[in-house]
Amino acid sequence: MLPDLDVVGFHYGIPYAAEWGHRGFSHSLLLALFVAVVGAGFAKQLVSTPRITFWFLLVTVASHGILDAFTNGGLGIALLWPFSHERFFAPLRPIEVSPLSVSGILSVRGVAVLRSELLWVWLPCLGVAVTAVAFRYHRARTIRSGGRANAPARGPGG
Repeated sequence: MLPDLDVVGFHYGIPYAAEWGHRGFSHSLLLALFVAVVGAGFAKQLVSTPRITFWFLLVTVASHGILDAFTNGGLGIALLWPFSHERFFAPLRPIEVSPLSVSGILSVRGVAVLRSELLWVWLPCLGVAVTAVAFRYHRARTIRSGGRANAPARGPGG
């Protein structure tokens, strides 16, 4: 949610299309890299390693902007800021754009957005997570059995 704190700019008169506006610098890969580097410095407090913290934060923050590029509204994402002020959309935009107000989120349209995000974001993420857990389980089982997870059981002398 960190990248979407840029909506505070509306309160201060920052236009949506400005580089400091909504989906501007806060959705860039450079900001994702900055957050990951700073966050890695707090790895000990997060009970993690700097490497894991860095990659987790980089993927998490960068994916926010990338996923927003798949929404069907707005002005696009300033993914390459500050090197380019161009805003990008993905070639396909199946995700319903979320309203920017609490009343909009709690409306019929908000329910449609939630349904869209469930279908296009959360279910695929769940699928990736289940696959990763299954892979780790299979890998651990293979290692414990000396590389013979699916090998037939051998009898005496076998």
